[in-house]
Amino acid sequence: MIPFTTQTPVSLPQPLKLLYVHEAFGSLGGAEANVLITATEMRKRGHIVGLWTQRSTGRGEESWTKTFGDNIWHLEQADLAVVRAQFAPDVVYVHKWDHLSTLAALGESGLPLIRMIHDHDLYCLRSYRYNVFTREVCHRKASAFCVFPCLATIKRNRDGGFPLKWVSYPDKRREMELNHRFHRFLVVTEYMRHELELNGFDPTRIETFPPVPRAADAVRSTFSDRNLLVYAGQIIRGKGVDMLLSSLVHVKSKFELIILGDGNDRANCEKLARKLGLADRVRFAGFVPQAELKSFYQEASAVLISSVWPEPIATIGLEVMRHGLPVVAFDAGGISDWLIDGHNGRLVKWCDTQAYAGAIDELLKDKTKARGWGGAGLALVTERYDFARYISNLEALFHRVNAEVNAKTPVEVS
Repeated sequence: MIPFTTQTPVSLPQPLKLLYVHEAFGSLGGAEANVLITATEMRKRGHIVGLWTQRSTGRGEESWTKTFGDNIWHLEQADLAVVRAQFAPDVVYVHKWDHLSTLAALGESGLPLIRMIHDHDLYCLRSYRYNVFTREVCHRKASAFCVFPCLATIKRNRDGGFPLKWVSYPDKRREMELNHRFHRFLVVTEYMRHELELNGFDPTRIETFPPVPRAADAVRSTFSDRNLLVYAGQIIRGKGVDMLLSSLVHVKSKFELIILGDGNDRANCEKLARKLGLADRVRFAGFVPQAELKSFYQEASAVLISSVWPEPIATIGLEVMRHGLPVVAFDAGGISDWLIDGHNGRLVKWCDTQAYAGAIDELLKDKTKARGWGGAGLALVTERYDFARYISNLEALFHRVNAEVNAKTPVEVS
């Protein structure tokens, strides 16, 4: 595994005007959290931040307004020319954005352009890189295969009305071509770097920047005899909660599992738990606010990640390692960047429920090993995923790309 960027700024020029470009305004998911937290930190460091967006989520917008102030433009009201005239950005930082005409305008603008790749949207018409019927992970680059036999041009319509919608393959190819004009591509794991390279992106312009969560007050687990297992995340098919339940049937040790989260597959999973005879040992607790999760980690013996889709990174793993907890997960996508088998948990062969159960048993039967692996995870996340260093590295990158594009002397870093 190649380590991600670790430059630390020594001296930086004057503050920059940073234009964030993202499809949504307000709280929604991990991408939105990353936009808000990095913009907030950049503003604290004296930079001026602006946002060009397409829609509002209707959630948590007060925090966004506090960070971006009056420098918020909606696509339907302002094109790039208007935004540029009113804000004059030094760097444009694009997150999730597939509007073709504005991507073309950005590419022709001469502005320093940086793109953060949060997920598979850019090169996968389905967005999640696996077949919903067979659950096989796709390892192909975007091609005519996406149209047939993959049929990825037919996608679930989550906007209401008819349940299916058509996704244009030519538009996706055009979107990728326009993104090739960007000066830097930031990926969250080496797995995502490989995905971009597979799809023809210049490897010299790809840098690995995991979206490090801000460290909260972490409690260390007691690893009590309760043998508590925790799953925290969405309950949707790609997260593999059904595979997790199928694995638990083979666990020989006594255990209790708390599933924290909600989603459209919850009813199916609750039904499966009853069918498998697990109802007395598995509790679906529903959505729990982030601040309250640590109360569940306090007695846990392990955290379970059961994703069967190729996770770009699964930041929940970084969060729970701060609590000194070992992780058991299927080897899916970028999880192997931070989960080292036999060091801070078990990385199990994809969809191998017997091996997954064996890994759980191993940790429940040997609490000394569980504590040791949890401690190793804490050391790893402390050393490799430091929030302040992440923000400093991102700030240095903004200066570096701005200098390169404008043919200035590169920013001194070490």
